[in-house]
Amino acid sequence: MLVKICGITSEADALLAVALGADAVGFVFAPSSRQVMPQAVDRIINRLPREILTVGVFRDESPKRVVQITNGIGLRAAQLHGSESTADTMYVVERVSHTIKAFPAGHPDIARSDEFGAQTILVDGASPGSGEVFEWRLVEGIVDPSRLIVSGGLNAANVGDAISHLRPLGVDVSSGVESSPGHKDPQKMREFIAAARRAAVRANLSEPGGGKIDGEPRAPAGDPDETPFDWREDLGGN
Repeated sequence: MLVKICGITSEADALLAVALGADAVGFVFAPSSRQVMPQAVDRIINRLPREILTVGVFRDESPKRVVQITNGIGLRAAQLHGSESTADTMYVVERVSHTIKAFPAGHPDIARSDEFGAQTILVDGASPGSGEVFEWRLVEGIVDPSRLIVSGGLNAANVGDAISHLRPLGVDVSSGVESSPGHKDPQKMREFIAAARRAAVRANLSEPGGGKIDGEPRAPAGDPDETPFDWREDLGGN
């Protein structure tokens, strides 16, 4: 069970999330109350353990810019959280280590998510970023659970239900572990991660702490935009 804490805006929150057991941290580059600049994220990820999945979150950004930022500062994944086309998504998939394509719950493109080429699919609430819970039955039987990350309105009280219903690869939370937008609450993060781990064990999905997307971080290339990347080889075929 991969646990991702998204909307990280400070080094202190990133380090705390990792210390509490998060497998992944997300940094929002799109306009929002949690937006951060690439230079700030570069400094933060240099302080994190190499096994942590560091994710840049983009919304309707140009594919070339997504690749430049992701590879330029050494992020391990790009999350496309807008209305990106299949062509734009594939452009990113071919050039970064790992791509997460996000869809709002109930969107017709979820049924054809394989066409986008992303290794992982994230399903969010109908209004992404709103913190609203969606009807989990909207993705049951549509997305392969081994590729699914569930988001949207999750917190310590409901993450266990989401896991037992959908048995996903991972869960993603932002506002559900905050004291205010962009500021993480230590107790809420601790409770969320613990609840997700307990639910994963009950569902026989993984051992505690076992959620990982494998693969070494990419070293920035001389021209990161033009460096193809074989994610299948890097992820060991997982």
